Amino acid sequence: MTPVRALPVGARLVVTDNTGAREIQIISVMGYKGRHRAMSKAGVGDRVVASVKKGIPELRKQLVQAVVVRQTKEYRRIDGLRVMFEDNAAVLITPEAAPRGSEIKGPIAREAAERWPKVAGIASIVV
Repeated sequence: MTPVRALPVGARLVVTDNTGAREIQIISVMGYKGRHRAMSKAGVGDRVVASVKKGIPELRKQLVQAVVVRQTKEYRRIDGLRVMFEDNAAVLITPEAAPRGSEIKGPIAREAAERWPKVAGIASIVV
């Protein structure tokens, strides 16, 4: 189960790995099942298709896949703990779900780490 989905299509996220992209914009959420005519939304641990808006020239305007690892909207864990982060952030991945970068700056949520173990392997902090 994914936490509160707080990032609709069109939301911009900071890229927190060292791939060269700095900011992406969500185009669609993979695996999203919603109501008719409802905008798809992403939460922590969701895989999204995004467009690179800021970064190195080779990556700009490219379509990439990413995993959301942080969101500013507070969500509740099963043990009652409420978690929120300072920014909305994502990590770029390949279609095979392997991370494109070699390190992640800042913490990532435990929900994302449990769902994407290869991403958790390069994370410095899991909260």
